[in-house]
Amino acid sequence: MTDQLANLGVCEAASAIARGEVSSEQLTQIALDRLQKLGPKFNCVASLQADSALDAARRADVLRSKGQTLGALHGVPMAHKELFYRQGRKTNDGSIITKDFIPDVTSTALTRLDEAGAVDLGLLHMAEFAMSPTGFNLHYGHVRNPWNTDDCPGGSSSGSGAAVAARLTCASLGTDTGGSIRHPSAMCGVTGLKPSWSRVSAFGVMPLSKSLDCVGPLARSARDCARLLKVMAGHDPMDTSSSHNAVPDYEALLAGDVRGMKIAVPGGYYREHLDEGVAAAMQEAERVFKDLGADIIRTEPPDMAVINRLMSIVLTVEAASLHKHWIQTRRQDYAEQVLARFMPGFDFTGIDYYEAMNARASWALKWVGMTLQDADAALLPTIPVPVPSIAETTQGDWGVISKKIATITHCNRAINYLGLPALSVPAGFVKDMPVAFQLVGRAFDEGKLLKFGHAFQGVTSWHQAVPPSCMP
Repeated sequence: MTDQLANLGVCEAASAIARGEVSSEQLTQIALDRLQKLGPKFNCVASLQADSALDAARRADVLRSKGQTLGALHGVPMAHKELFYRQGRKTNDGSIITKDFIPDVTSTALTRLDEAGAVDLGLLHMAEFAMSPTGFNLHYGHVRNPWNTDDCPGGSSSGSGAAVAARLTCASLGTDTGGSIRHPSAMCGVTGLKPSWSRVSAFGVMPLSKSLDCVGPLARSARDCARLLKVMAGHDPMDTSSSHNAVPDYEALLAGDVRGMKIAVPGGYYREHLDEGVAAAMQEAERVFKDLGADIIRTEPPDMAVINRLMSIVLTVEAASLHKHWIQTRRQDYAEQVLARFMPGFDFTGIDYYEAMNARASWALKWVGMTLQDADAALLPTIPVPVPSIAETTQGDWGVISKKIATITHCNRAINYLGLPALSVPAGFVKDMPVAFQLVGRAFDEGKLLKFGHAFQGVTSWHQAVPPSCMP
């Protein structure tokens, strides 16, 4: 029974609790036991709040026994990336500079999960200051991929990807500035949603680049992502940049088939660096969508070199601005690889930044017009190459490493600059490691991406694969 319970995703766990088949306390204790037992093996746990989690689970069970419910996540236990603030709880953002930081606010995303009845287990390890697509963290050690502990878990939401894949938590919140939800989702074999920029409030979340940062879930399935997005999305007065757009019932939008819907498959830039095994997985995904009744069209993207340069300006300037004081006073407390990624931000001018920000809307329209055309979503690789080893991305010449990192982020970083939503979906294995595709859509059109992802997962089982060393 314990084996089956550890495998439950968000929606399955919520339903089982509602039906009285299992208690929130049982699921919470199972999660805590696995986090404590397997968490150190993958170095994915930052801190656990076992007592408060069990207290919250017991309260949820009492309410259920009285016929009351807290909401769509009643009693479901989850742990989250260690940059989501909870008032009074130490949070270090993967850095020794902030190792003793105790926030005086709680992030809106966590508050909304609380209000829906979720149980907060604690915090998961991450890349230093969220500045690594591989999961690099020299100070606290790298998170280990549950499929092969010598390989990268993806970053910066590395602990989230590893913990969801290893069945240590039903789901986890992460952040994505240039791929930081999609990288670990792809490398660890879980489903990850980067919503449209401003769709979910970023209040109470340690920023990296406020114009690019997105809060979203890493979970077992598209359905789980849909439920979590419904709970979190919507305007937040504490985050004036958060969208006022209406929030649909994303889970209800999963109903029905995808017959007659269109998927664009762009060539050109999105075929560069594409490994044969990843290409084969992409072709198979196309076949599945065709069998489901979707129409496939071929398109070409605009000049991605320009978009990537503009994205780099926004990211590095905003990150350098946030870190300027620490870099000036505590430079030695940054890992060299991380520092090297911050430093270009000091070289751009105010004019460079203004022009990059001013060009965003027009480039987003151009990308959608050329890459999507009249399709409902674009099908892209999440990562065009097989999962690299930790050694490949940490040892040797920085120039070689930086090129490898650029290849990992090749299909992702521009999407943040354009403000578009993307869903990474497990699609098989290459060299015994997970591979994924991503679906990218128009701004605030997450519902269509989730519908496609749900349809794909209804006829495939890649998202249900469990690393052998983590079998419950």
